[in-house]
Amino acid sequence: MEKDMEKDLEKFCKDFEKLKREIQKAIVGYDDLLTDTLVAIFSQGHVLLEGVPGLGKTFLVRVLSDVMGLEPGRVQCTPDLMPADILGTQIVNEDDNGRRRMDFEKGPVFANLVLIDEINRATPKTQAALLEVMQEHAVTMGGERHVLPEPFFVMATQNPMEMEGTYPLPEAQLDRFIFKLRLPFPDEEALVEISKRTTGFGQNNLSEVIEGDRLIEYQKLLTRVPVADHVTAYAARLVLATHPDVEGASEDVKRYVSYGASPRGLQALIRGARVHSVLDGRSTVSTDDIRRVAAGALRHRIILNFEGEAEGIDIDKLVTDLLEKVPSPSEAAAA
Repeated sequence: MEKDMEKDLEKFCKDFEKLKREIQKAIVGYDDLLTDTLVAIFSQGHVLLEGVPGLGKTFLVRVLSDVMGLEPGRVQCTPDLMPADILGTQIVNEDDNGRRRMDFEKGPVFANLVLIDEINRATPKTQAALLEVMQEHAVTMGGERHVLPEPFFVMATQNPMEMEGTYPLPEAQLDRFIFKLRLPFPDEEALVEISKRTTGFGQNNLSEVIEGDRLIEYQKLLTRVPVADHVTAYAARLVLATHPDVEGASEDVKRYVSYGASPRGLQALIRGARVHSVLDGRSTVSTDDIRRVAAGALRHRIILNFEGEAEGIDIDKLVTDLLEKVPSPSEAAAA
């Protein structure tokens, strides 16, 4: 690896740790969650955060925008929210000569870090409005294409599906998120610390650690981290193992899964693994890095069938079982 690249990667690791420390001035606990969220951002991906109300999902997004120097945008989803409320709309204006013209009024997605709060409370029509935004970083309105500012990320929050008044996200929408991360309920120690930090009048003064231009530079740098063919092959085997119609699929996958992960799942595994390899001080990606991001990258891309839903199959356990059953490169070579 080039000396300059090594120095840049070392600087990235230092800035990554600074970011975490600054965020943890405001966020109690959630060490793994913070790591996974930052890994997703540096992997140029969007994040879906799932948890019951009151766990700080929205607050986390606001803190991230502060410490990363990103312009925030916010959409509060409700059943009556329309696509124009997110994307923007065409309005009629008059010029200096009294002639009417159509101008585009930008919506809240025209920001760097957009919070889509309670995304599964929006109707499917409104959810679908985000597909182009998340994939192409652009909005097409009135035949014109409007490019979003860079860097651009969507961080969506979601209540558990069994809660009242929610609409399930379609598979195409879920697939746009690089990771789906779950917020666990805090333990007693964390609850006590949350009470100490949030029931007074003082607030944490957070410092900006990096700015948007440097974030983009790090994203480009991380794409240059090499991935050996056997590691990519292992990730591909893991993705294929989520499909019930693939030869050698496990009995649980055949019985309970309707659709497996898409090629975007493979991309998510590789992109996330690159960041973890650098954070661990290694210059190449290992299969352990793939395994580290497997749950976040695959849990929302595995779609259960009716029997799997009825029996309450835990997709995280399904992914864990796949990690145990899919052979590593050395095991595959021995076989």
